[in-house]
Amino acid sequence: MTKASDLKRSEVITANGTLYVIRQIDVQSPSARGAATLYRVKAHAVVGSGKYEERFKGDDDVETVQLQRRQVQFSYLDGDDCVFMDNEDFTQYLLKQSDIEDEMAFITEATQGVQVLLVDDTVIGLELPQTVVLEIVETTPAMKAASASARTKPATLNTGLVVSVPEYIEVGEKVKVNTGERAYVSRA
Repeated sequence: MTKASDLKRSEVITANGTLYVIRQIDVQSPSARGAATLYRVKAHAVVGSGKYEERFKGDDDVETVQLQRRQVQFSYLDGDDCVFMDNEDFTQYLLKQSDIEDEMAFITEATQGVQVLLVDDTVIGLELPQTVVLEIVETTPAMKAASASARTKPATLNTGLVVSVPEYIEVGEKVKVNTGERAYVSRA
């Protein structure tokens, strides 16, 4: 059991006999005296496509499941499966491409810090690092007389993800991208 105020993204909770991975936690602090802080949890089913949404008070107990995290490296695509290899013991983990579609927008063979999430030796998903380094493959040319204001332009990265970058960024440059916000952070 974990207090609702201690829950974090990518933790696994059980509700109605089903395992759910927490995707988002919204904190609502009421203005009335004596009112409890509310935590709105949005989660997706580990197996299947079910969704779970619930509000908890900060001191409510939520049933969580112990996760095991293993550092992995993306190896290759095998049909509809993505194959990841454990960095320590070289175990291969298969994940359906449709299940990790959002995460694959940030993963290349060179991406470091990716972890596979396991519950009882069963793969339930991936956890990405806070930021990843990706290369720009398509964008409009840089402007020579770029404005001092922070104007942006769309850029396509080597994974197919499109983010807004400053005007002075060119094709071929490597940039850091925040995986949670899907946004440009800085040059790499």
